[in-house]
Amino acid sequence: MKLNELLKFNDIVIQCHDNPDADALASGFALYWYFIRNDKKPVFIYSGKNRIHKSNLMIMLDELSIPITYVEKMDRRPELLITVDCQYGQKNVTAGEADNVAIIDHHQPTVNAPELCEIRSNIGSCSTIMWDMIRAEGYDLFNEKNVSTALYYGLYTDTNRFSEISHPLDRDMMDSLNINKSLVTEMSNSNISLDELMITGRAILGYDYYEQYKYLIIHAEKCDPNILGVISDFSTETEGVDVCLAYYESPEEIKFSVRSCTKEVHANEVAVHLSDGVGGGGGHIRKAGGSIRPEKLVESKEYNPSIDESIRVKEFFKARLDEYLQRYEILYAKNTTLDTSTMKLYEKLPQELGYVKLTDVFPVNSMLEIRTLEGDINMRLNEDKYLMIGIEGEIYPINVEKLNTSYKPTGRPFTRTFEYEPSVTDVFTGEKKNVMAYAKGIISTGKSRIYAKPLDHYIKLFTSWDEEKYYAGEPGDYIAVRDDDPHDIYIINSRFFDRLYKEV
Repeated sequence: MKLNELLKFNDIVIQCHDNPDADALASGFALYWYFIRNDKKPVFIYSGKNRIHKSNLMIMLDELSIPITYVEKMDRRPELLITVDCQYGQKNVTAGEADNVAIIDHHQPTVNAPELCEIRSNIGSCSTIMWDMIRAEGYDLFNEKNVSTALYYGLYTDTNRFSEISHPLDRDMMDSLNINKSLVTEMSNSNISLDELMITGRAILGYDYYEQYKYLIIHAEKCDPNILGVISDFSTETEGVDVCLAYYESPEEIKFSVRSCTKEVHANEVAVHLSDGVGGGGGHIRKAGGSIRPEKLVESKEYNPSIDESIRVKEFFKARLDEYLQRYEILYAKNTTLDTSTMKLYEKLPQELGYVKLTDVFPVNSMLEIRTLEGDINMRLNEDKYLMIGIEGEIYPINVEKLNTSYKPTGRPFTRTFEYEPSVTDVFTGEKKNVMAYAKGIISTGKSRIYAKPLDHYIKLFTSWDEEKYYAGEPGDYIAVRDDDPHDIYIINSRFFDRLYKEV
């Protein structure tokens, strides 16, 4: 859906969910701004049993002049009703009737979506979706400081102070906005009430520790999601605790926060596993989180209705955590030699890929941050450092020796369209450049040969070039090793393998 599709309507109501949070207020405010700029007269409302009262949200409304109104119920039938950060028909929004309904949201779909709909469940906040949709209409919000600050704070709170960001679009918005930093600090420092301080203490005292896999599960009362991050951050400082999961339950959703202090467990991967099929999750290697829809939870195989209702969610989390933690074999490439007698020999197909000589983009010795769909890569630039661009936009560093041995340049620019195009930023100057603008085509020479075989179990592989971050493989993916380097071991996704290699 494009925002300009909504401009054919005149009587417009924007509604966020009951008990709105910062993300709901910010995304509704940005949509209100867009309509005002297009000579519409929208109304921005919320409903439910409780009015906004939290200190940080009251500051946000007053200082940013967000024109939201509380209504007990809709007293008329508008031409268009748009729900933001929620879905019309869900339990957490008291929505009235309307001639037309539109939805803009970042949660898992749980209702039959109308024709006018923009739901992106892989994005960290509804604020990010609104920013991207407004940007697509040709508007630059840099000089709209109130709207920018609201959107920034919406993402900040919905991703637990940015610790649960998983999509690069969230990071792009965060980097691009011109915000009131002192106001963000003021709102952040007004986020925890004395009651929530008590909630934190009671939750930590009621922890459950599982010694076999060294993890904690902590059940908190309903609170601001950031409190879960406070609980899990503090708890992972405990001796003998590698992973902590803190969560609360409400009729509308189950929010959770994950922390890991061991390199063998990536918190973002745990969050995705916990929410698979029942919600959404993501974040960073050390800090992550997500949410689960209760109506989806009861359909999962781990949900046990026969046990006491008070521990069903905890037992669900325990079952999924145990499944995740016991399923992987861990390999360290520098200490591993694969038995190639059980593997087949392959060579690269003449598939056109892309490459970028990074010194064409920034000077030698620059400290770079490379932003991709898989995450950010930080590196110091030297003369022989290149980037390879794969068939789905995935990128990885390669040195000039391996590049020249295995590939031949086409002499043509490399032009492809991907879901998200990688970018490179100079960490010190802040200058950002699109990698694809410098990309050139390259084709395998066939000299690059690997031994490979399909995996029959889950593994985590620490490569010889990165001993701190593992690459996960699942059954069906391939484990491979270069024929000229027994410790250059890596994982190849099953989707790519037949497109990239042929058996010798």
